[in-house]
Amino acid sequence: MKIQESAENYLEAILMLGRSGAPVRSVDIAEELGFSRPSVSVAMKNLRAAGHVEIDAEGYVTLTERGCEIAQTMYERHVLISDWLIFLGVERGAAVRDACRLEHYMSEESFLAIKRHIENWKSEIYQQRS
Repeated sequence: MKIQESAENYLEAILMLGRSGAPVRSVDIAEELGFSRPSVSVAMKNLRAAGHVEIDAEGYVTLTERGCEIAQTMYERHVLISDWLIFLGVERGAAVRDACRLEHYMSEESFLAIKRHIENWKSEIYQQRS
């Protein structure tokens, strides 16, 4: 089931914020994404209802297994596409912005083809250096 781009962005932000080891709060998400606290509150309610996040009594937000899968998928796409565009000569800021758009709309087939191509290219480079 495909979820909305905004939900994917929230989940990816929660994943990234959680990597520091500190608990993630709605205010942290609002600051990271540049959204208002009320907007984030509504989004967290919707993500909780969909089973993508859990919010404890202290207000700490954690990803469910399903939410984590979506977040990791978006993050992998974001990093790979950003790096690929930078390698192709796109300025870093533009590459990151474009990757943020592409990661949500690219088919799984296209993403896997790009990923396979990059992995094969890296393998060839590594073999040439050995």
